[in-house]
Amino acid sequence: MPTSKFTPGDKANILSEALPYIQRFFDKTIVIKYGGNAMTDPKLMESFAKDVVLLKLVGMNPVVVHGAGPQIGELLKRIGKQSEFIQGMRVTDEETLDVVEMVLGGLVNQDIVTLINKHGGKAVGLTGKDGNFIHAKKMLVESKEEQGKMLDIGQVGEITSIDPEIIQLLDSGDFIPVVAPLGTDSQGSAYNINADVAAGKLAGVLKAEKVVFLTNTAGVLDQAGKLLTGLTPRQIDALIEDGTISGGMIPKVGYAVDAINSGVKSAHIIDGRVEHALLLEILTKEGVGTLIKRA
Repeated sequence: MPTSKFTPGDKANILSEALPYIQRFFDKTIVIKYGGNAMTDPKLMESFAKDVVLLKLVGMNPVVVHGAGPQIGELLKRIGKQSEFIQGMRVTDEETLDVVEMVLGGLVNQDIVTLINKHGGKAVGLTGKDGNFIHAKKMLVESKEEQGKMLDIGQVGEITSIDPEIIQLLDSGDFIPVVAPLGTDSQGSAYNINADVAAGKLAGVLKAEKVVFLTNTAGVLDQAGKLLTGLTPRQIDALIEDGTISGGMIPKVGYAVDAINSGVKSAHIIDGRVEHALLLEILTKEGVGTLIKRA
């Protein structure tokens, strides 16, 4: 058995350094968007589950929101259906929605619940359809080819409102909510919702202390490739304008800024490829990503 490179004293010092953060965030809500490598690499999956359980045990209220893009794409491929995307959104006809609901709200959601419970948590899986807590309407996407033309991409939804009561009830009972981002409209029609959007909106409604987005990047980088942290919404606007923030990072920071504008204290875009990324970001001074908050 390998000998630990840390002495008992080293370990005690590491634990004591976390104390101010535990005190500061005690009984605070932390919404976590779970995705990327952290959701597919077995070692990272285990470390994520342990992190969530530890945050709950030291008095925080973690709420997990997850996607299932690769898993949905894989099952569609197996049944001979080609995935189609318009401006990054999965075109979702009725057959695709059946697969989305089965994979997102069933298989993946329950796998995450099982993993958290395996490490001593009390996770409860639900979708936005449960208790009708995520209200949505059909999303239309503007055509890039024809200005002003709106495209119908099927059962893809945008959130109109969220009723936080069921999440608050689970939190108060020491359960860990694990949310699959599906919503319904007033007619009972189901919609597939972007998980980043759902996490940001839910964090705003819950007035969360933090919303954390796990990604496959180190965070927001400057033009020399150096990690940027401690950003404000105004600085982000400038970085987008000069091209420093581009591509897929633009919507990600947009969701983070929307959450800040909705009352969330801070948003974090962190590197989910790092083991125990959640603990490093929340319980240490250094962190592993980009912190965004008001000036």
